[in-house]
Amino acid sequence: MSDSVDAPTVRSEDRGGRTSAQPGFTRRGWLLFGAMALLWGVPYLFISIAVESISPPAIVAGRTLIAALLLLPFAIRNGSLRAALRHWPWVLAFGLVEMAGPFLLLGHAEMTLPSGMTGLLVATVPLFAAIIALGGGDRAVLRPARAIGLLVGFVGVAIVVAGPGLFGGEVSLFAAVEVLLVAVLYAVAPFIVARKLAQVPSLGTITLSLLMIGVIYLPIGLLTQHEIPTMPSVLALLALAIVCTAVAFLAFFALIREVGPVRAPLFTYVNPVVAIILGAFVLAEPLTPGLLIGFPLIIVGCWFAGTGGRLRAPAGTPPPAVPTP
Repeated sequence: MSDSVDAPTVRSEDRGGRTSAQPGFTRRGWLLFGAMALLWGVPYLFISIAVESISPPAIVAGRTLIAALLLLPFAIRNGSLRAALRHWPWVLAFGLVEMAGPFLLLGHAEMTLPSGMTGLLVATVPLFAAIIALGGGDRAVLRPARAIGLLVGFVGVAIVVAGPGLFGGEVSLFAAVEVLLVAVLYAVAPFIVARKLAQVPSLGTITLSLLMIGVIYLPIGLLTQHEIPTMPSVLALLALAIVCTAVAFLAFFALIREVGPVRAPLFTYVNPVVAIILGAFVLAEPLTPGLLIGFPLIIVGCWFAGTGGRLRAPAGTPPPAVPTP
């Protein structure tokens, strides 16, 4: 397959969630691309506001249950929920890795960590995905461009985490490790989908996993919520559930139909920019030297580690890992 991006082949999902080839890259695709960069760039801001008066488990419960109820009619109508139910153990495993762990860890980490830094550290998913692929026998990770990308990316992470200490200020190392663990979990989740849920429609997998995680977290959320939530926190939680989860997943499926599963996740390289800008302007978070120096290193490193610098992957290459903030 040529590396040219002039006439890419994209793949679309039918009503059952299966893919079929179709050519072209539309204006609608670019609009959806921009929408996804925003929809999965703002959650870090909303999480930071929500945790001011809502416990992290309660945020997970509310976000997943509300989003699941909104997506449920779509999943039932196209039959994808029925298909997902037949594979519920692996759907649950996917939900635990993609949602239960990350959503809780992000909520806890953002009690002390700036939202912009959180979004940037989550962007390291391609670095960990490349390492996992190498452990699974994918020697392509050792190609010069991708190997250099790994090195540059992790240097950027070290600068971001250690930067405040080097240039003044403080950062919670524990919270930073929590976010990096989130990135590891996000890197693992696509392997579950690729190996155990490849024939299950995406909408069914997402809806059922959201519903199961919400049911699991509901009693924990009720037990850990010890104060009456403030209106800003409630509105932030609703935004997380409706805009950043339910609407975002529908938009993501539409983006995949327009530009294909390989190119669609490239918007994740823009998400940290949105997170950092919103954190600085809305929450008045400082733009530290460590953040400013490490930011471009992480983005460039992730790009090369995940794609080798290409806009189109070679034939047979699975879609990159996509974090669901």
